[in-house]
Amino acid sequence: MQLGFVSAIFADLKLEEVLAFAAEEDFQFVEIMCWPPMKADRRYAGVTHLDVSNFTEEQAEHTRTLLELHGVKISGLGYYPNPLDADPQHRKAVAEHLVKLIRMAPRIGVHIVNTFIGRDHTKSLAENLAQVPEVWTPILKEAHAAGVRIGIEHCPMMFSENEWPGGKNLASTPEVWRHLFRLFDEIAPGTLGLNFDPSHLVWQFIDCDRAIREFGSRIVHVHAKDERIDRERLHQVGVMGLGWHVPKLPGLGDVKWGEFFAALTDTGYNGPVCVEVEDRAYEGSLAERKRSLRQSKKFLDQFMG
Repeated sequence: MQLGFVSAIFADLKLEEVLAFAAEEDFQFVEIMCWPPMKADRRYAGVTHLDVSNFTEEQAEHTRTLLELHGVKISGLGYYPNPLDADPQHRKAVAEHLVKLIRMAPRIGVHIVNTFIGRDHTKSLAENLAQVPEVWTPILKEAHAAGVRIGIEHCPMMFSENEWPGGKNLASTPEVWRHLFRLFDEIAPGTLGLNFDPSHLVWQFIDCDRAIREFGSRIVHVHAKDERIDRERLHQVGVMGLGWHVPKLPGLGDVKWGEFFAALTDTGYNGPVCVEVEDRAYEGSLAERKRSLRQSKKFLDQFMG
């Protein structure tokens, strides 16, 4: 396995500055954020280190040159919107951008695109699953044709009462993963995989190691983020309340990292592990954000050999 980080934490840096930092700190990979230029509607969204809107061969060559210059690889292209949004126009725009990412990725030597399946939080799980084939079949056919694997992240995307009770990403549990893999293996064999992040399972009380061992062959990318459960807050509001779990740097929460990496190695995963910083304690300045990655690397190096 090789260590990297998610570029979203450096929204104020250019691509070459992100790659330079990665090289200086001995990170082998960076997951590059590729949102269309836009105003972010939530934290860490709307970050554009590669704009694929009208990606030219000149831009592709420049990107390949930067990667070679700094000796850093791209683990995957990241774009995390809601492809099942209730607004048809928004869905269309999201699907079109995902296809642009898929078509562009091989041109810079990348074969993983990470995203969400999405969810219309006003509809039931069954209603959402019924909409998945219409939205996702064309996208996955594009990916299969391009030799690109789609890494779906499994955060439920539920942060406020407005997103209750289902959140905005239905692919958050093993039961749904099984359904999606059965559905799409007939259409685009092996194309849909998991961008596995243990933090999202901690607060759902899903056994992380068991999930890795069952779905190990489906893991195409890994995020390293911790999650701390605030037991006092949980006692006050219960599991159906909000604000009782918070993202933390690796080693500062409730993920059992030794067991996590043991399960990954047992299943044969040997790909990128990218630190995803969403810890508010380290957001005060660029220096603090850089320190968060150095601290995370120091902790994770013990598991990386």
